[in-house]
Amino acid sequence: METGIIPTGSGLSDIQDDIYELIRSIKDPEHPQSLEDLKVVYEGCVHASLYPDTLPTDIPDSEKRYCVHVEFTPTVPHCSLATLIGLCIRVKLEQNYPGQLKLHIRIKDGTHDSVKEISKQLNDKERVAAAMENPRMKEMVDECLSYSC
Repeated sequence: METGIIPTGSGLSDIQDDIYELIRSIKDPEHPQSLEDLKVVYEGCVHASLYPDTLPTDIPDSEKRYCVHVEFTPTVPHCSLATLIGLCIRVKLEQNYPGQLKLHIRIKDGTHDSVKEISKQLNDKERVAAAMENPRMKEMVDECLSYSC
């Protein structure tokens, strides 16, 4: 699949599968394994729907936008790097689908001590932008995204 383009005629399940394929190989910041290997992300953790402004059927597939929800499970309830994991997921998807996705990244309920706080941070555009302006944070994200399993 070509980066940044949702294939014409793709159904929502195809889009969900494509997004999962992108995020499953992100490296965990603490372990030399992928998020999929550690069961941080798993099949079924991605849900997509057409974004409301693209619901008319006369809009070409190439111009449709999607609302995507990604739920992840940190390895432990007190994981200090849960925010970094969510940031990596967000950056990977924004790099590969610029302007095509409305993202909602969240921690699965009951799997972390700070589910609401971290999920809120991950969906705050200003906080995400500020985090990515930090050279050390950007370096850590880039390292996680450059991993190949």
